[in-house]
Amino acid sequence: MFRLQDSKVLAVEMTGDAVKAKNGSMVAYDGQMAFKKLSGGGEGLRGMVTRRLTGEQMTVMEVKGHGICWFADRASEINLVGLQGDKLYVESSNLLATDAGLRTGTTFTGLRGASQGNGLFTTTVEGHGQAAITSDGPAVVLRVTPQYPLTVDPGAYVAHQGNLRQSFQAGVTFRTLIGEGGGEAFQIRFEGDGLVYIQPSERNTIAGDV
Repeated sequence: MFRLQDSKVLAVEMTGDAVKAKNGSMVAYDGQMAFKKLSGGGEGLRGMVTRRLTGEQMTVMEVKGHGICWFADRASEINLVGLQGDKLYVESSNLLATDAGLRTGTTFTGLRGASQGNGLFTTTVEGHGQAAITSDGPAVVLRVTPQYPLTVDPGAYVAHQGNLRQSFQAGVTFRTLIGEGGGEAFQIRFEGDGLVYIQPSERNTIAGDV
């Protein structure tokens, strides 16, 4: 069971089941716990190979036992996402933990990953259960409908779910306007029906400048 101890600490109550979490994110626990390091950001050989090819590192640990574990990641805000058989797409650096009922993998994202310097693959989480994602500041959840598409700066993007189509378009970022951008900037456009999670600050990347 996932619950927020506060906005920056995740508490997971376990009764013999397991949870997967970002390596090094466990800050405290009580009870009897066993820890195991897992290789790759996705499950199986494909996840390991794609991470290695793209240079995107995501070290995951499995925690199993009875008791409560507390997780945090550099004082980032934590957001709980419940999945009911659907799929969540999330930047690997923003995925904190998933419960045992969820499967993780990777999916090809093309230009967006390349423009951010985070590799060509994004982490996927699917199944029935809860996931915890982090954001730099409180995450904002924006609804996308067929009538109202959404355009997002790559540096602010955290995750999305639902029946959404992604496309990439040349655009202008704040850094470009103030003269700090180098090259052409790109934005992510979402169309369809679903939710997009953004953070109120850009991650420390080239913010979509190619």
